[in-house]
Amino acid sequence: MNQESRKAGKNLRNRELTDRIISAAIRVHRGLGPGFLENIYEEALAVEFALSGIQFIRQKPIPLFYKDHQVGEHRLDFLVEEKIVVELKAISALEDIHFAIGRSYLKATNLEDGLLLNFATTPLTIKRFCRELPAQRSEEHTSELQSLRH
Repeated sequence: MNQESRKAGKNLRNRELTDRIISAAIRVHRGLGPGFLENIYEEALAVEFALSGIQFIRQKPIPLFYKDHQVGEHRLDFLVEEKIVVELKAISALEDIHFAIGRSYLKATNLEDGLLLNFATTPLTIKRFCRELPAQRSEEHTSELQSLRH
């Protein structure tokens, strides 16, 4: 884990569980290395979670609502111990959209913390994400309203 990740880890709500998830992901990455499709890493991480005693649900469907109408559903790669959303990637580099999608998963599940793991990089890319703060949403809403007026 790099120094930036360690600093961020000091303020996590679920630090012990997050550390266990990251350790499991690192074992998978060391065992398989980069180069496989995402579903291979998902299978391997499920095995590692089970061997480590980490409770998880794979491909958990999360219904999405708009004005009390279901308009679709997300599928989470992993929901770990009903506390942390874990999303896997096997791509050359993470982009902002991956974090936006992760935050939308948190909003839909009403959870606070998530991990984004990219197995295609060396070393394994580990990024934490969390729900947007209400103040941020308020500022975005104000900016959205201003752009609609112009």
